[in-house]
Amino acid sequence: MTAPVKNDRVPWLQGPSAASSPDSSADCSVQRSAVPADRKNPWRLILLGAPGVGKGTQAELLTERLGACHLSTGDVFRAASNRRDCDQSPAIKAALEYMRRGELVPDSTVWEMVRERSECILCTGGFILDGFPRTLGQAESLKELMEDEKLSLSAVVNYELPVDEIVQRLSGRRTCEKCKSVFNVKERPPKVEAVCDHCGGRLFQREDDRPDAIAVRLEAYERSTAPLIHFYKNLGLLLPIVAKGSPDEIFARTMNKLSDDKSKAS
Repeated sequence: MTAPVKNDRVPWLQGPSAASSPDSSADCSVQRSAVPADRKNPWRLILLGAPGVGKGTQAELLTERLGACHLSTGDVFRAASNRRDCDQSPAIKAALEYMRRGELVPDSTVWEMVRERSECILCTGGFILDGFPRTLGQAESLKELMEDEKLSLSAVVNYELPVDEIVQRLSGRRTCEKCKSVFNVKERPPKVEAVCDHCGGRLFQREDDRPDAIAVRLEAYERSTAPLIHFYKNLGLLLPIVAKGSPDEIFARTMNKLSDDKSKAS
């Protein structure tokens, strides 16, 4: 069995400036030639799910199994915030300014940031989109782009978990102040209380992981994402996945649903 081709995320994280980067040989457009000829139907997935359902972990597992490129908008913003202003595109600069003021980034700005990286979405190796689209407007823009390029989504995976379990999971989360590793006081506790297993740094609870902040985050997510769920359900693309159990159990559940869905479509 041919090992999946792993696409490099340099152009996704860097955007337009990746062209002049010393790592530009890893550009997604170059990776197209490395995709095996028998991969006529690459996976193109969107992952939905409220904060705390383990979407990021599943994205990593799916990326490793399917060989598609993990395109996370959160990773783009984190990478951009650590770069010099002169290395940031106008869209990224505008987005970071909104975020610093605690405001939502408008659809037009988010779409401009994604459009700068459209080569990654159009890559023949496929993609796993995490954190985008987040609104109906963004979903419609993505649909139009893919229709213009005669590409189709494989599925939209929606990870579901009761609100009380999400609150319990997030409120138990602890983050290392040095290496940013994440633990959970109940599900994945550190060997020594409040001390990171990896670097010995102090573990702390982020402000947005406190129960009152979690409630606000979940309410905002529900408001923006409910129309998305209906949108993709009407298109016949939505795959609900129960996000209970270990990451491996959830991953197995996801792969079974994806396989069943692909079998029905073929």
